[in-house]
Amino acid sequence: MSRVVISKKLLRIAGKTNAEFRLIGEGDKVLVGLSGGKDSLALIHILKHIQRHAPFEFEFEACTIKYGMPGEVYDQVADHCREHDIKHTIYDTNIFEISNGAIRENSSFCSYFSRMRRGALYSYAQEHGFNKVALGHHFDDTVESFFMNMFYNGTMRAMAPIYKTDRGFHLIRPLIQAREKQLRAFADENNFQPIGDEACPAMLKDVKMPHARADMKIWLEDLEKKNSNIFKMIKASFKHIHDDTLLDPLRWNRDDI
Repeated sequence: MSRVVISKKLLRIAGKTNAEFRLIGEGDKVLVGLSGGKDSLALIHILKHIQRHAPFEFEFEACTIKYGMPGEVYDQVADHCREHDIKHTIYDTNIFEISNGAIRENSSFCSYFSRMRRGALYSYAQEHGFNKVALGHHFDDTVESFFMNMFYNGTMRAMAPIYKTDRGFHLIRPLIQAREKQLRAFADENNFQPIGDEACPAMLKDVKMPHARADMKIWLEDLEKKNSNIFKMIKASFKHIHDDTLLDPLRWNRDDI
């Protein structure tokens, strides 16, 4: 088994997030959604490290959702987990076939496949007795989602580090306070070859590629070039919310009115 290098800073962020939001504890059985991308690869190795060093015991297993599309191969992911002694399952679905009649031609498939992949992961978790599902979302993801919700949906909404799903188990995001560039550096330092967009079923469709999130990423990158502390300030604002100053009457302190 080759040694995996994880920076102390990244481990501190993950450990602090776990303690702050009580994501994983004694006796938990955690299912990790493993796409093979840099974020989910970092997540399984960080959980492996926590499992070895934490003062509590928990189980975790990686699960890769197979869409059932032509030429779909996950040998690279399976071999990686085998090499690093991480329990891994490839879960077969017919998501690609179902999508043929579910979405109009020339429409964006990304959100559709994301929902279907999440649903399949939830089904596997239920079938095998997991009480938590872990995803590899990072802080850049939640910042992008926050501003996309504000600009396109008229809501103030980000990504919760933990919440209870309708199916009764909790979804957790152990990397939610880590930066994307830290996860990219982790993959580069260990010479991992993450799976990219080529594994997305939308690549085989006549689709309109989504631009809103890509544009948001570029906008945020430009802001950070002008102000290197911008993400630190956004993170601070996520933890210092004065919701009684907003225009939602349900959030006013009526004792002061």
